[in-house]
Amino acid sequence: MSHTKTIGVLTSGGDCAGLNAVIRAVVTRAEVGYGWRVLGLRQGTQGLLKRPVDAMALDLSSATASMLRMAGTILGTTNHGDPFAYPMPDGTLKDRSEEVIEGIRLLGLDALIGIGGDGSFAILRRLAQQGGIPFVGIPKTIDNDVGATESSVGYHTAVMVATEAIDRLQPTAASHDRIMILEVMGRDNGQIAMASGIAGGADVILVPEIPYTIDAIAAHIAKLRQRGRNFAIVVVAESVRDITGERVRQQQALGRTTYGGIGHMLGDALAKATSAETRVTVLGHVQRGGQPTHDDRLFASAFGVHAVDLIARGQFDRLVVWQNRRVLDVPLTFAFQQAQLAADDTLVKTARGLGICLGDK
Repeated sequence: MSHTKTIGVLTSGGDCAGLNAVIRAVVTRAEVGYGWRVLGLRQGTQGLLKRPVDAMALDLSSATASMLRMAGTILGTTNHGDPFAYPMPDGTLKDRSEEVIEGIRLLGLDALIGIGGDGSFAILRRLAQQGGIPFVGIPKTIDNDVGATESSVGYHTAVMVATEAIDRLQPTAASHDRIMILEVMGRDNGQIAMASGIAGGADVILVPEIPYTIDAIAAHIAKLRQRGRNFAIVVVAESVRDITGERVRQQQALGRTTYGGIGHMLGDALAKATSAETRVTVLGHVQRGGQPTHDDRLFASAFGVHAVDLIARGQFDRLVVWQNRRVLDVPLTFAFQQAQLAADDTLVKTARGLGICLGDK
């Protein structure tokens, strides 16, 4: 696609570590490799609804190596305000998709790179198809639930933060004879909980994919006591159901709800079942911040370069992925095949092999 002169890049959905590394790679490859101009779109599709469109020019002077170390996103992001059903001040929903498409045309973009998760890609792909916009997607999500890719930008840093939290909780648990419960993010996926729990040496890991009982957990903790242990570390994913089978949610502003609270419910239940003192730590958005790990920086850089090369080859409606130690690309629709832990998953088998209780036996 040799005629492409200006490409746009935006970040959409929740923030995570490594987003700025992707932006840097896109700008560097586009300018150095092809002599193209790059525009960064602020606040995802929200910036495209503004007039004038909220965009900023990106070049080598701004895309420096310091971006590799920066958390968050210099472009800003949004995880609400679906342009196909946009909430208006009077409480109604309005289809503003044509305004977003018009914003892209006003910028004179020849192609668009979107950095997001499955929810963002569903919206961005629909916009691209409706407006005839050449589009390439780059997966980012701490949940690591985008289909077809072994890793998404942000996942490794989130796991590192959760693992470090376990490292800090363990000495306190041992000092005070306590059960320490760590609630981690992950949406409907247990990969953060499973990976950090294994890496941090947790005794119990609870994920939404595997049903559990309080009796099974209490029995495992009793066995630890019989072996001379005076404490236990429990890691629980935020979307794990409570003992009644319901997912625990917290009410947020503007009528929205988010996962959260299962840790405290589990703490009360385990305190009664084991007669042990329990403490609960909810890690929350701490997992989204901090300097990206080397893994996230490398994946982000490889993804950004490959996305620009796809545009150069005129290949669109593609998702950049990591498979078998290589950066590849697949149809964007593969992003909607959510990746979840299966019974034969390596992480699940590893946890069981290490004697970690998953709550089911």
